[in-house]
Amino acid sequence: MTFNRLHIAGLVASGLAIGGAGIAIGYRLHPPPSQGGSVATVAPRPRAPLYYQDPDGKADYSPTPRKTADGRDYKPVYDDAGIAPAQQTAAAPPVGSKRIVYYRNPMGLPDTSPAPKKDPMGMDYIPVYEGEDEAGIVTVSPQRLQMLGVKIAPVQTRGSLPGTVRAAGTIQPDESRYALVTTKFDVVVQKLFVSTTGAAVRAGQPLAQVWLDTPDTMMQRGPDVISRQINYIIALQDKDPVQIAATENVLRQYGIPDATIAEIRRTGHAARQITLVAPRSGVVLEKQAIEGMRFNTGDPLFKIADLSQVWLLADVQEQDLGKLRLGAPAQATLVAYPGRTFTGRVDFIYPSLAAGTRTGRVRIVLPNLQGALRESMYANVTMDAPASAGGEMVVVPDSAVIDSGTRQVVLIAKGGGRFEPRPVRVGARDDGLARILEGVKPGENVVVSANFLIDAESNLRAALANFAGSQK
Repeated sequence: MTFNRLHIAGLVASGLAIGGAGIAIGYRLHPPPSQGGSVATVAPRPRAPLYYQDPDGKADYSPTPRKTADGRDYKPVYDDAGIAPAQQTAAAPPVGSKRIVYYRNPMGLPDTSPAPKKDPMGMDYIPVYEGEDEAGIVTVSPQRLQMLGVKIAPVQTRGSLPGTVRAAGTIQPDESRYALVTTKFDVVVQKLFVSTTGAAVRAGQPLAQVWLDTPDTMMQRGPDVISRQINYIIALQDKDPVQIAATENVLRQYGIPDATIAEIRRTGHAARQITLVAPRSGVVLEKQAIEGMRFNTGDPLFKIADLSQVWLLADVQEQDLGKLRLGAPAQATLVAYPGRTFTGRVDFIYPSLAAGTRTGRVRIVLPNLQGALRESMYANVTMDAPASAGGEMVVVPDSAVIDSGTRQVVLIAKGGGRFEPRPVRVGARDDGLARILEGVKPGENVVVSANFLIDAESNLRAALANFAGSQK
């Protein structure tokens, strides 16, 4: 019994000694707080707010502390994961060689975030990478893009812009091919050889036979051609070559035909009947001559026009006049000849505009050997007006340009449903294309369909952003 008690007491003493040694070691490794004030402790880091929101829950945000108009503080909003914004920004995964700088509001509002988050509607904020300027970018969801029917096209380069100018006009005789048959003395029409308007005549063809009327010196009417013929007869009788040539030249200046002069030389008598002939081939447009009618000096008897070539006088809009060049090809179609095209060239651009219609007149020369083109016929004409820059020019589809009158904008497709409204300077437009003088470069993509809807949404968001900014 005694042995057992002593043995048990020894075991207990040994256990206490070992336990004390263990406590001592533990004390050295982990001293209590009251004894180890000089040793640093790990404390939880304070959470910094991602942004501040209106205390009433409105969609009004601020990246810094702010107060409402009535003096209440905006509510701080923290990241759900409890990670500080600086840590999140540093841990942002790079895209290629670019780093995410911040996250912007998906609805285009002016608030941003240094860390990923969602807006009140649950939409993710959009990352903005180094080197990117996302100001004014409009984001449209894929579902909305499909609903709007958005289409894009690339910006291209061309050496010239094929263009046409369209106008309407009427056929008129060529004024340079008119001939007016008149006399330089008083006559009475004795007989007509061409008695109808529209008759075709050839050069030298007899038109009418007239009787020379002796002028009344008291009334101071036309010259006395009979006396001029008598002077010619006297020179012939005197055989004076100088006088003969002089008096014969006077008769020619008064319009006495060579056949009549030859008759005077042959008979030695003054002629009272003279036959008037057509000075050129053409069509009789006007005929005032009537048998038995008296005409004073200078009164027109016939008006003849050569219609083998005619004019098309087209009224061109003021904005298209600068595109036209002399000699440019032109194609005309007429109501009278459906399916048939007449080809000519731009011959003259008149120097004035019609004040009422703001149109300028352009003269186009058209061949008319078959006589199909008649005076006052209505015609539609297309004139070639290519625009050339002397080098490559940047062009986009004409539908890509949004022209409000005060600004011209195209929407650049940035990918991922993002679109950038970009002001441009537009040059010539034609053939469904518009030349861009400034604002875009080849390789970019522009919106060519539903761009008005996206632009309207962009303007609305800009207005909302300005309104939100004015409330700060």
